[in-house]
Amino acid sequence: MDCIFCKIVEGTIPSTKVFEDERVVGFLDIRPAAPVHVVIIPKKHISDMNGVEEEDLPLIADIHRAARQIAVERGVAESGYRLVNNCGPDSGQEVFHLHYHLLGGHKLGLPIA
Repeated sequence: MDCIFCKIVEGTIPSTKVFEDERVVGFLDIRPAAPVHVVIIPKKHISDMNGVEEEDLPLIADIHRAARQIAVERGVAESGYRLVNNCGPDSGQEVFHLHYHLLGGHKLGLPIA
């Protein structure tokens, strides 16, 4: 498989990891959109949220637990952060491996309601 995020999980592409456990990896985005910009991925390859099966739901909870821990460790839990998942080409998803962007470190623009 030619997935850049799978290669980061394997360690064949370098990254600056800020979180790792047996199921989830968090690493600094190479094109940060905020002072704190961490990409959080499952180690299991799932293309996007539409590919999440019933048995993957605990993994989604693991990703959210990792996000909460990363936010605390990066100092943005109290001031606030955004957790974004893009699903599909029209959303702007560029890497088709399920991932979330944790953004913070300054006042973010208002999200679309």
